[in-house]
Amino acid sequence: AFQRKFVNEVRRCDEMERKLRFLEKEIAKDKFPILDTGENPEAPAPREIIDLESIFEKLENELKEVNSSAEKLKKTYLELSELKQILRKTQTFFDEALHDPSMSEENIGLLGGEGIGATGATGGLRLGFLAGIILRERLPAFERMLWRVCRGNVFLKQAEVDDPLEDFTTSIPVHKSVFLVFFQGDQLRTRVKKICDGFHATLYPCPDSQADRRNMAIEVMGQIQDLETVLTQTKQHRQRILETAAKNLRIWFLRDLSYPELFNLDVT
Repeated sequence: AFQRKFVNEVRRCDEMERKLRFLEKEIAKDKFPILDTGENPEAPAPREIIDLESIFEKLENELKEVNSSAEKLKKTYLELSELKQILRKTQTFFDEALHDPSMSEENIGLLGGEGIGATGATGGLRLGFLAGIILRERLPAFERMLWRVCRGNVFLKQAEVDDPLEDFTTSIPVHKSVFLVFFQGDQLRTRVKKICDGFHATLYPCPDSQADRRNMAIEVMGQIQDLETVLTQTKQHRQRILETAAKNLRIWFLRDLSYPELFNLDVT
């Protein structure tokens, strides 16, 4: 019975150590200094272990919740930042397309006026379009593939984003380009979307009319500002949790590691 109790207590200590290692890793990410008072605490009494377990579990759960929330918020923030770039440049694309000599007279007529994706007053179909963003290094191959697969029946406008944008997966700043692909018909739309998927280009909604694009841009800017506030608050909450853990981590480790020694008796 004693040995069984010893095994159970060791398992409890192992689980507490796992939680402490998690806290230690998160503290290291934010480069928080771990307080070392030089104190060598006594092994905790069994009733104190329950309190320590509760503290470690609370900190771990809070930190995981904050991390998950921050990750979702950051993803949304980065997506809105890309959408802001697209909305900023699309009107320039439309203006340039209307005056581009490579555009046929027919297509220029189809582009004119508001509601590009709608049916014209004469009953002719206007050009459809897809707006998105892609890694700058992939753009030349992307353009060649569009031209080949769509047999030259698409019109591509692109512009480099001035400042690097953070990659959500790696958190590394990367250079990207905004693009707008004009086409006519659902078949070409499907082909263009498949090519975008193949090149890991991200498509974003972009309204037909200039007024709607302007309204969306205003809304996106407001959402970005709100997210910046929430992200700052989330970061501050994370720092408070880590600060609490960093002040006590060394003592907690020593107490956790010394507890099994209370049961390490020779019973043979």
